Amino acid sequence: MGGFFGVVSKRSCTNDLFFGTDYHSHLGTRRGGLAVYGKDGFHRSIHNIENTPFRSKFDRDLDELEGNLGIGCISDMEPQPLLIHSHLGTYAICTVGKINNKDELVREADERRHVQFIEMSGGEINATELTASIINQGDSIVEGLQLAQQKIDGSMTILLLTSKGIYVARDLLGRTPAVLGRNNDGYCISFEDFAYFNLGYETCHELGPGEIDFVTPDGYECLAQPRDKERICSFLWVYYGYPSASYDGVSVEQMRYECGKMLAKRDNVSADSVAGVPDSGIAHAVGYANESGIPYERPFIKYTPTWPRSFMPTRQSQRELIAHMKLIAVESLIRNKRLLMIDDSIVRGTQLRNTTEFLYERGAKEVHIRPACPPLLFGCKYINFSRSNSDYDMITRRIIREREGENVSKEILLDYANPDSRNYKEMVDEICRRLNFTSLQFQRLDDLEESIGIGSCRLCTYCWSGRE
Repeated sequence: MGGFFGVVSKRSCTNDLFFGTDYHSHLGTRRGGLAVYGKDGFHRSIHNIENTPFRSKFDRDLDELEGNLGIGCISDMEPQPLLIHSHLGTYAICTVGKINNKDELVREADERRHVQFIEMSGGEINATELTASIINQGDSIVEGLQLAQQKIDGSMTILLLTSKGIYVARDLLGRTPAVLGRNNDGYCISFEDFAYFNLGYETCHELGPGEIDFVTPDGYECLAQPRDKERICSFLWVYYGYPSASYDGVSVEQMRYECGKMLAKRDNVSADSVAGVPDSGIAHAVGYANESGIPYERPFIKYTPTWPRSFMPTRQSQRELIAHMKLIAVESLIRNKRLLMIDDSIVRGTQLRNTTEFLYERGAKEVHIRPACPPLLFGCKYINFSRSNSDYDMITRRIIREREGENVSKEILLDYANPDSRNYKEMVDEICRRLNFTSLQFQRLDDLEESIGIGSCRLCTYCWSGRE
């Protein structure tokens, strides 16, 4: 995953760019980067932020990153922004998304023989540089952006900084957001709208799917009209989005309350308290508690000063260690209690099983688990929300493989996704047994879609439903 922020201003953009980018730190912790254009031309800085927060790495760079136009990004993958020189001129570029046909695109570049890739990371060609190589095939930047939208299988939202302003191109089906804010001095472009509220900007435009805009300090111009078909990622509301953000006019925090409310309406379990697994499970749990009347409590507290989000480290063993170390028990709220816990999702199941054992060891009588989304059955092809190398990293797919064999048809997988089928019930029962929960009940997809409230036809639910 990742996030971006851009500023075009009649005055210095440096402080707004720095803080606006920093506000996207919840979307990734591998690389952070800033690029600006000022009187001395382009300047860029990229840092590894795996072990240190973004803001602490860039404090010393800000004097050199002076200008009135700039872009920044937080990336969980490749270093960016990149500085590119081509027949289209010199520009800086950053991207958010995923390229599924990278090998095919690299082969096409190799066949042309005059394209080379320099930004290698972990033996892989930088996806942002690959995107730039496609843009450079166009006769104009807009034509190149449209070519990238068409040729990339997956999704790619792009910020491209020139000496005159910033081009922003939302991915073709709008799987990730892009929104413009305005103040008296200019405009900003952001992945998350909350990132500019404290900087004095107000939302003025949200790009539609496939839309391309050019933004200057004096205004913005739509260069490619939005398309009718939208498939924004539902998991943004369930998990990724910061609580104060909104997408397509729908508040993340409010959606999570509604999501928890939907869970409670279909449940009849007896419990002494409801709790959310910090942080993303908390708002879902508040919604559940409000609807059910079961008190909301915090039987463990996340130690936030030093521990990063547990999914970020590359190694599974490190993720598990951090997930354990960051939770501090409040034993008086656990011992001899029947606890109902809400987490955003179950992927591998390892962390939630360890959390459950953690609660039993501290005296819990029962631990009932209510994930805020349906069972994950299909690996995401669009926004890199998981580091899984295989669908079989998911506990659901491992259980299905044991029941059905290696080569399972999509038709059978869709039956396991149907909450009214026997296969679904038996799969959920097996997950419950293996992870040692007292009971397990997933959110239904139709209830999740209703919680968001913009219509199922506008939502990407591929990871749960297999719907393209």
